Amino acid sequence: MTLLKKKKPAAASSVVSGEALGIDANIAMLVKERNANNAWHKLARNKTALVGFFIVAFMVVIAVFAPLIAPYDPNAINPVLPFKGIGTPGHLFGTDDLGRDILSRIIYGSRISMIVAVGATIVGAIIGVLIGLTAGYFGGWIDAVFMRIMDGMFSFPFILLAMILITVLGNGVMNVILAIGIASVPGFARVTRGQVLIVKEEEYCNACRVVGVSPVRLLFLHILPNCVSQIIVYATLRIASAIISEASLSFLGLGIALPTASWGSILRVGRDCLTTAPHVAGTAGAFILVTVIGFNLLGDGIRDVMDPKMKQ
Repeated sequence: MTLLKKKKPAAASSVVSGEALGIDANIAMLVKERNANNAWHKLARNKTALVGFFIVAFMVVIAVFAPLIAPYDPNAINPVLPFKGIGTPGHLFGTDDLGRDILSRIIYGSRISMIVAVGATIVGAIIGVLIGLTAGYFGGWIDAVFMRIMDGMFSFPFILLAMILITVLGNGVMNVILAIGIASVPGFARVTRGQVLIVKEEEYCNACRVVGVSPVRLLFLHILPNCVSQIIVYATLRIASAIISEASLSFLGLGIALPTASWGSILRVGRDCLTTAPHVAGTAGAFILVTVIGFNLLGDGIRDVMDPKMKQ
């Protein structure tokens, strides 16, 4: 009897230890699944998105540390070295019509392009999201008025609308940001409105109305957070379009005024010497192409991470 009584605690302890091991194993599995399904790991598994991420990160580093990376002053004129080709000693990408180092102008131009693209996207997102939230939630004549205004803006080609706005506002970085940002408003408004029309009919929104939650609180604390993933995806893709728009405006002489370095102004200089010095326009065009591809690849990856239903 004494022996049997001594064995019971051992058996009980083995059961308890087995349950503890099972719980630990389940916890470890949950942690592993959570880590595997977080945003970064999902993005890392998408190879094209990872390429886009590194391209964007590289361009951001160049833009932030432009004064440290650029070998020369981007506006320094050297009359002795006009239109030197790629590989010229001391000038990796050659020089332009005034002997200015193209690499330095490209590096400083990346700063202008990033500032304009991100700033314009933020401006367009703030205005467009507010319009989309209001129109989608309240509906009726408010929705009709706002959306007809957006349709009127949509009737203009994007670059034409930006040209009209920049003509009214004038040249300069801030005016270019405002022009491209305002031209981006209809897209953000449409995306946000479409998401609000879906989200506002969910059960938790109906429950909030029943308990007396105010429309403003419901919009910004419950509806907007559930629309933000689509807005972020659209904003990432919109940055790529804003880079092209800034380059187009500067190329036409309506954007960043000379001698400030921008990719569009470098293209403008290279337009008149495509046969004799194609490296001027070619270098700027290549950087625009690579950067836009990077943002588009990153935007597609973010879309797949935030909306798994769209993943093939």
